[in-house]
Amino acid sequence: MGNARFLLNFTLGAAVGVLAAAAASAQTAGEAQTAAAMSAQTVKPGDADGAFVTGGKFSEPDGDKMYRRVCAGCHMPDAKGSVAAGFYPALAGNPKLAAGAYPVMIVLKGLHGMPPVGAMMTDAQVADVVNHVRSHFGNHYRDKVTAADVKALR
Repeated sequence: MGNARFLLNFTLGAAVGVLAAAAASAQTAGEAQTAAAMSAQTVKPGDADGAFVTGGKFSEPDGDKMYRRVCAGCHMPDAKGSVAAGFYPALAGNPKLAAGAYPVMIVLKGLHGMPPVGAMMTDAQVADVVNHVRSHFGNHYRDKVTAADVKALR
């Protein structure tokens, strides 16, 4: 019985060792593939997913995509906000968005815990994301903010 138990423990130990080696090899191969893919994309340091184009500006082409990349993480995909590790106000049905300059200033300068994410956007991108929020999520503000409006407030 003692030899059988020793043999079983030895076999299990060897199997675990083989599995661990295989997992380490697969991880190393995966890391090599990831590194190769990243270098092929010419990703800049600190920009692992290609979020920025030049000068630290986001590459998102429209307000919807910008909202999903930058805003939805805190304000939630449905823009209903969240109270968890912090307070993230709802943008959905928000009467404070009636004056276009208000959300522009929040995006550009930040407020309370929100950073000034507009510093990483062009004037047109700020206008696009503000217009998107002001015309979606139960908001129906039809007057558009322009890139010129954003530039004047920047």
